[in-house]
Amino acid sequence: MMFRKGGTKRNIDWITFSLYLALVFVGWSMIYAVGFEEFKTQGMLDSPAGKQLIWIGISFFAFMLLQAIEWRFWQTFAYPIYIVTMVLLVGVLLFGVTIKGATSWYSFGGFTIQPSEFAKFGTALAMAAYLSTYKVDLRKLSFQVTAAGLFLLPAFLILLQPDAGSALIFFSFLLVLYREGLNPMYFIVGSFLVLMLVLGLVFSPWYILIALLLIGLFILAYQLTPRSMWLGTVMTFTAGAIYLLQDNLIQEVLIGSAAAYGVLLFTLLYRRGSSVLLPLTLSIVIGGAVAYVANYGFNNILQPHQQDRINVWLNPDEADKRGSYYNILQSKIAIGSGGWTGQGWLKGNMTNLNYVPEQSTDFIFCTIGEEQGFAGVLALVILYMMLLFRIIKIAERQRSDFSRIYAYSLLGILFTHFFINIGMTMGLVPVIGIPLPFISKGGSSLLGFTIMIGVLLKMDSNRFRM
Repeated sequence: MMFRKGGTKRNIDWITFSLYLALVFVGWSMIYAVGFEEFKTQGMLDSPAGKQLIWIGISFFAFMLLQAIEWRFWQTFAYPIYIVTMVLLVGVLLFGVTIKGATSWYSFGGFTIQPSEFAKFGTALAMAAYLSTYKVDLRKLSFQVTAAGLFLLPAFLILLQPDAGSALIFFSFLLVLYREGLNPMYFIVGSFLVLMLVLGLVFSPWYILIALLLIGLFILAYQLTPRSMWLGTVMTFTAGAIYLLQDNLIQEVLIGSAAAYGVLLFTLLYRRGSSVLLPLTLSIVIGGAVAYVANYGFNNILQPHQQDRINVWLNPDEADKRGSYYNILQSKIAIGSGGWTGQGWLKGNMTNLNYVPEQSTDFIFCTIGEEQGFAGVLALVILYMMLLFRIIKIAERQRSDFSRIYAYSLLGILFTHFFINIGMTMGLVPVIGIPLPFISKGGSSLLGFTIMIGVLLKMDSNRFRM
């Protein structure tokens, strides 16, 4: 049966539900703090806080409705729901409205709906349905490609809007794949390449290549005996290299490092060989190449405004403080002005004077920092961490593979949103327009996350019947 009576009040995880309610309450109070004057003058339907209150009511109604739906419904119709959300992503490209350069919304009677928020839910269901199939083995390439395709398809459609921030969220499903047995080497290699890419945007590729060679020298030396002698030799060589770098003799250091690496490599091969030789050499060559390409592309291909966006993140001293760096600068000032206990609710000067753009959506965290201070920020982080750990506990106690995988999908999405949003308000990650779940203004985001939480709690309340 699709609908079932009874059992919800007794079995629902009230701790998780209470954490959800607390975050929603904090979110609305902060949205009200940003625009309480508009709420007083414009009323319920026209002010941001009023509209968010309506969305909160809609979300609560949806949550209660979800508790009346049999949990097997989601497993049975996982793929059709996924297809519907993909159709909505295609449709928004044709019939959607463009806001701030992205065609990401449907508009209905003054309200807008962002289908990418519901695509996360559809993808989570599809991923759970696919990975819970008994034939799926993530040690085989064909299954890896299919699983990756499930989240790469919506990511690609969202990139066409274009909305790179929302597209990035779908890579959080890699957490699910790792939990279900994907080879960790994929994550190690991917993390290394991303690190080389980022370093190549900041430092000269020759410095990076020298550093890789020195690390390679240390590893090769460690493979030989006696270790203490080789360690001393490598440390001496490193000290000399640092001295030469101060004199800008990069070419000499590079040649010396390569020569030393070659000697050790030949020695190790001649004596007995080693399993680290090939991956180590490939890492140095590929890592240096990625750093060079990143550096060349940044300096010779990207336009000045694109370079400035990267500088905002990696080289803030070189960014335009009245242009691209303005948001981050004002956000940092607002967070710092809160001190330990904050200026008080509705008393934030920068919040009231609207110094920080998008402070009710992408940058709402800085409002919390200004008005509630370090204590309020810490309390919010603790609430999120409690919710994330609670989802892990719910996931691990499920008897159904489908429910467990769905729970980890939600965990990955929530954590990615939480980490990126807070990080970008402090300049730790690029500003890519990611809302803070349950806190930022936005009906689609609130409803989407409420649906995902509601479905998870419904599955968990029926875990003993699975």
